[in-house]
Amino acid sequence: MMKARRRIMLIGWDFDARIDLVRSDEADDGAPETVGDLIYWLVQQNPHLEVFLLRWDMGAMKSLLRGNTLVTVAKWMMHPRITLKLDKHHPVGASHHQKIVVIDDCFAFCGGIDMTGDRWDTRAHKDGEPGRKHPDGTPYKPWHDATTALQGPVAAALGKHARERWRQAGGDALRAVRGKTDCWPDELPVQFQNADVAIARTAPRMKGQREVIEIENLYLDHIARAKRYIYAESQYFASRRIAEAIARRLGEKDGPEIVIINPEHAQGWLEPIAMDTARARLFEALRRRDKHDRFRIYHPFTKGGAPVYVHAKILIVDDTILRVGSSNMNNRSMRLDTECDVAIDTALPANKGFDAQIATIRNDLIAEHLGCKAETVKNRLAETGSLIATIEGLRFKGKARGKRRNLRPYETPNLSEIEAWLADNEVLDPEGPDEMFEALSKRGLFRRMKAGLKRG
Repeated sequence: MMKARRRIMLIGWDFDARIDLVRSDEADDGAPETVGDLIYWLVQQNPHLEVFLLRWDMGAMKSLLRGNTLVTVAKWMMHPRITLKLDKHHPVGASHHQKIVVIDDCFAFCGGIDMTGDRWDTRAHKDGEPGRKHPDGTPYKPWHDATTALQGPVAAALGKHARERWRQAGGDALRAVRGKTDCWPDELPVQFQNADVAIARTAPRMKGQREVIEIENLYLDHIARAKRYIYAESQYFASRRIAEAIARRLGEKDGPEIVIINPEHAQGWLEPIAMDTARARLFEALRRRDKHDRFRIYHPFTKGGAPVYVHAKILIVDDTILRVGSSNMNNRSMRLDTECDVAIDTALPANKGFDAQIATIRNDLIAEHLGCKAETVKNRLAETGSLIATIEGLRFKGKARGKRRNLRPYETPNLSEIEAWLADNEVLDPEGPDEMFEALSKRGLFRRMKAGLKRG
């Protein structure tokens, strides 16, 4: 943001102006650390800079009551080059879930991290981490998240997408920013150069808007293409379509191993009812299908045994596909909410030779959860040839727990009749705008999966 010259676009599910952005101790530029004050300071310093903030409209009134947010928003609204809009261009019950930042149409972030509270942590996920606190100073639990930093034509494409989102939300049409600037953060290492990057989206069908299911199609394609390993991190595992695709692969004699990293429980009071219950029923259905013992769900924990909340949305297939975005493995992300993912696929000619980088990222993520070195994961994987055997051999069990960070296998909870009914009928995780008003008799978590199992 400090390098922006013409435009900053912030597109998000939530936005909290009170959060601090971590700066180096050597920074002596007079810039405030609080993001709300920083945005105002930036436009004051640069008479050519414009800032556009777009966030989901639901819950916006509650966010205005956070601390001094009203004062900050009032300052923004008085400034001619800061524009804030609440995005209500969505069906009833849907949300705008994308997390995108675009700077000068030449640099972008796209992934799972919202610019709001509770998101900051280090990869060490230390117990009692002093920097992990709300704007009011109270602590929050360990958090695991991921996004991508992108520069070049793919950032320009995300800029075009952000401008279209802005227009759909009722904003004025914006022109692309002309001219090239280098906005790459000075201390951020580059992992891929001259890569072809795919952008996949979800957008619900609405009046005057066609349905976009690129993310669902990409999930199904990636699962079908896997040869040895599928490694995924997701806030939820509740998508019937993804479960069906996994079930087909588990039925194959030489299909891939599938490892999913989930939080132990979904956050809030509503999500556990919908997402945790659906996960339990899908897991049991897949466990019965898993004749070759190739499917696992794990939860990460700190050294002290505290659960790490997984908010990252990552999919890594073999050493060939890396995908990061805002979409979870739940029904809403497939057809109801708006989502945006990016992916690098070595099947594209420009991406040949990226296998090692993709494998390193996967091994590094597993090592982060197990509190060991990525090299250790790499060597163990080479020895065993199995992702599951590697994790099982490195994670601490029984009395050995507490020596370092750890992964624990998912255990199916007991489901009450009400929770089971809610999951089976997808009352709280509809698959699309039409299903919001579909008769319950036509719904069902397994309405296609049962047929698929019979055919198998």
